[in-house]
Amino acid sequence: MLIAFDFDGTLSDSEMTVLLGKRNGTAQDMADITERAMNDEIEYAESLRQRCALLEDLPDEEAQAAFDEVELRPGAGEVIEALREAGHYVAVLTGGFERGVEAALAKEGVEVDAIVANRLPVADGKLTGEVEGPLIEGTKDDALEVATAITGEDRDRTVAVGDGANDLPMLEVAELAIGFEPKPAVAPSCDVTVSTMEELYDLLEERDIL
Repeated sequence: MLIAFDFDGTLSDSEMTVLLGKRNGTAQDMADITERAMNDEIEYAESLRQRCALLEDLPDEEAQAAFDEVELRPGAGEVIEALREAGHYVAVLTGGFERGVEAALAKEGVEVDAIVANRLPVADGKLTGEVEGPLIEGTKDDALEVATAITGEDRDRTVAVGDGANDLPMLEVAELAIGFEPKPAVAPSCDVTVSTMEELYDLLEERDIL
């Protein structure tokens, strides 16, 4: 079975763009733009570009320090480990940034099978203010399609876990859509909701996934 997780707001309660914004005084602007996007008030791609533009000229070592602050939620590592031990393919599909996901997983000593994320280009040791990657214009249902093709899993054997508007495409096509404290615009598309990783673990056990 394929289990696809969102990252910011789901596996982690860190918001990467806000952590980055703290490094140059734009954190509140980041949070405001993020909130509008997660509530489906602004297109996700546009919101991401706006936030990344605020990071122009941030030294890359400052960016890495922000990524090193990203952490998994309590219990998230155990859920990931249990799913992989049960033989499932675990993917992280996030509009956030690869380096932050990798840092958080490494801190907990856990691995996933795939990370589909965006990147912040660097030139002359500083962020350019641009963003690259598959989940800017691309949506998470497309990423899920690719992942099922790679794993050979049927779409009707997928679980998606997310919280924000950019998770809607994968939540709407998955066999089981789990909202992790979903935003009001997202909750109607969820089959079930949870608010802690412990609840998620118990739910996966109840559904015979663990």
